[in-house]
Amino acid sequence: MKLLVIGSGGREHAIAWRLAQSPRVQKVYVAPGNGGTAREPGLENLAISAIDKLAEFSLAENIHLTVVGPEAPLAEGIVDLFRSKSLRIFGPTRACARLESSKQFAKEFMARHRIPTAAFAGFDEPRAAHAYVDARGAPIVVKADGLAAGKGVIVAASPSEAHQAIDRILVERAMGAAGSRVVIEEFLEGEEASFIVLADGEHVLPLATSQDHKRLLDGDRGPNTGGMGAYSPAPVVTPELHARVVREIIQPVLAGMAEE
Repeated sequence: MKLLVIGSGGREHAIAWRLAQSPRVQKVYVAPGNGGTAREPGLENLAISAIDKLAEFSLAENIHLTVVGPEAPLAEGIVDLFRSKSLRIFGPTRACARLESSKQFAKEFMARHRIPTAAFAGFDEPRAAHAYVDARGAPIVVKADGLAAGKGVIVAASPSEAHQAIDRILVERAMGAAGSRVVIEEFLEGEEASFIVLADGEHVLPLATSQDHKRLLDGDRGPNTGGMGAYSPAPVVTPELHARVVREIIQPVLAGMAEE
């Protein structure tokens, strides 16, 4: 069978490389792919990014399954489009992807369903956002509401840094449509871990935990990026913490999605 992987990062390289090892797989296309996927046997890069063109390609080539890596095509509705054409695709629908594509929506969802999260407020007007920072102080976290390739979060160590971040996002529009709103969050100090699960709307299958390192320079001195590297599993996630995450976060998220 022939498969299609959508994306251009290291994540998609790893997914495509592993899929190509199956004896059942004839070829894996990667759209658009990268230099790594270009050199792997059994993989072929495609210079296609528009989701309607990807659907046309999948129909023409009889693609058995499409796996989506990045958030942007999910937010655009690629899963909905493929399903409407009876094409098999792995990923959340556009409605479900709002949990990733809008930080404001995700935070309000967590508040509605009593899922633990940092205190927050959302703003589309700079003056109100500046007033909130003045009232809260620093450190504080300023986030572009939409998808910004992993670069939409500024951890401000001082009020002046927070004010600069607000102006950069809301006034200068440095992040485009992703910055039409900002979410300003309480700063939480601690060790980060990524907790990833597969879910069908009812059942949950946790995958291995991981820890992503986003800062550009050594010693966490640079700005956030889409990711400078990661490792798995994350030692900070003990069996007790693992069970708590499933109980207090994952299961309430699934219940909330089903309800809404």
